Amino acid sequence: MSVGETELVMGRMSGIARFIYEVMPSDKAAGYVLLALVFIMSAIVYKLGFAKKLPLLKNIMIYIFLFIGCLVLTFLALFLPIVEGLIVAGLILIIYRVRRMNEHKKEDSVA
Repeated sequence: MSVGETELVMGRMSGIARFIYEVMPSDKAAGYVLLALVFIMSAIVYKLGFAKKLPLLKNIMIYIFLFIGCLVLTFLALFLPIVEGLIVAGLILIIYRVRRMNEHKKEDSVA
């Protein structure tokens, strides 16, 4: 790939993906880091917002399918703000969880 093509592709990348590809020593390593970041953020969002108590085998199956879905999301994360969206979703769910815990503590102290 020529320098002009590389600049064009890097210019169209989303912010975090571009940062990862600029910092990492090789494109292959950057791809694995992006995949890991998408999977970790997806697992956090799943755990904060949707997870229920399940047996271990069912939990393992859910995370396997989550990883398979993250393979597709990683390709989309190159040019779309997938990681940024997962960070925002995680922050919103953390705020919701903290507020819910505070309300629950207030109800327990009043009763």
